[in-house]
Amino acid sequence: MNRSSTVQPAQAVQARCIVCREVEESPAADFRCTRCGELLEISYPSWAGENAVDPQSLKLTWKARRTSLAAIDRSGVWRYRELLPILSDPGNAVTIQEGNTPIYDLPRCARSAGVERLLAKHQGMNPTGSFKDTGMTAALSVAKEKAFEWVACASTGNTSASMSAYAARAGMRSLVLIPQGKIAWGKLSQALDYGAVTCQLNGDFDACMRVIAEVVRRSPVYLLNSVNPYRVEGQKTAAIEMLDQLGWDVPDHVIVPGGNLGNVSALGKGFLELRDLGFVSAVPKISVIQAQGANSLVRTMRETGGARLVPVHAETMATAIRIGNPASWRKAVAVLKATGGACEDVSEEELAIAKAEIGADGVGCEPASAATLAGLKKLVRSRFVKRNDSVVLILTGHVLKDPEYTLKFHRGDLFEGISDPEIAKLRRPPIIVEANADAVLRVLESA
Repeated sequence: MNRSSTVQPAQAVQARCIVCREVEESPAADFRCTRCGELLEISYPSWAGENAVDPQSLKLTWKARRTSLAAIDRSGVWRYRELLPILSDPGNAVTIQEGNTPIYDLPRCARSAGVERLLAKHQGMNPTGSFKDTGMTAALSVAKEKAFEWVACASTGNTSASMSAYAARAGMRSLVLIPQGKIAWGKLSQALDYGAVTCQLNGDFDACMRVIAEVVRRSPVYLLNSVNPYRVEGQKTAAIEMLDQLGWDVPDHVIVPGGNLGNVSALGKGFLELRDLGFVSAVPKISVIQAQGANSLVRTMRETGGARLVPVHAETMATAIRIGNPASWRKAVAVLKATGGACEDVSEEELAIAKAEIGADGVGCEPASAATLAGLKKLVRSRFVKRNDSVVLILTGHVLKDPEYTLKFHRGDLFEGISDPEIAKLRRPPIIVEANADAVLRVLESA
């Protein structure tokens, strides 16, 4: 394994510590500040002064690219590359036409939540079925331009699927560390199919993160977890694309599920940059919803006001957010404070009900995504969200990411021994009947 010397992007790009503000000329392998050990973020000093971007001109450029046949323009990430100047040559971008994810109207969910209208931007419609693709195309392209042969991540599932797919497209090798027995098999099957070297560790996600950090420090392997600030740069384009799709009308609220907290960090950075660059005059309130069994950010905000992380032993059936020591907690706290968002947690039952309701709207999502709808209900009850507010949920994963969860819910196996009339009303188990039309018609009559 080897790598070339650092490739400098065409525009001035700085990797800067989020706490001490030290600028790292060549970031460490684990993307931690060499002075204080905190995370880094990417900034663009060249955007100031005479090199400032022209919002109106760029909006027209981005609109024109929608009809382009060029691969880089067909990407819903690289289409906005003027706000993503991280490559020396944009032609080096590794893309499988990520982004371009739809915004759906959810009328049934709106009624259930108590709002007039509810939208959902479904990041699960990305090529590998999750929002991770928007960040992976960016960070892996940087790795390729730097001539790395190997990339690696610790994962609860979605990151490994995305990384291994993009590595395969780029002709690179990938290493995945997963917590044994704590990953949805549908996600693991993707990483295996895309050719990843996969190691199951006897520990949780946080243990996998500790091990992978040591691996990249000791070997020329490029880290692709969300601590990599280039991941955040790619993921922020979902905010740009959302506003582009909404005609640049800023919603009152954007609600995001919270796991390792890279996604809320990225979306917040995207919205705030758009405001600061003059594309819009306001930003949405960005709120984070966690499972009660993995609610480290909720406890951090309630118990310390965001000053100190309160780690937890994470337990939830929503495997994508089963993280108790989130790496990007400081970035998430900054986004909550900068946008005036809220932080809430939901029970396993509330999450399952919300997932079934999203499915009943003909959309569907993986369990973690449904935390957004469950949390919205609480925010409406507390009057943080008003009935006529405009709200966009971020659905992070496809419904087929964890089919076992869905089957257990509808068979009645997800909450054994618990009788909840709301859950019973939403369950749709298969009905076993005789092989004749009369039997089927009787089912229709009683449905």
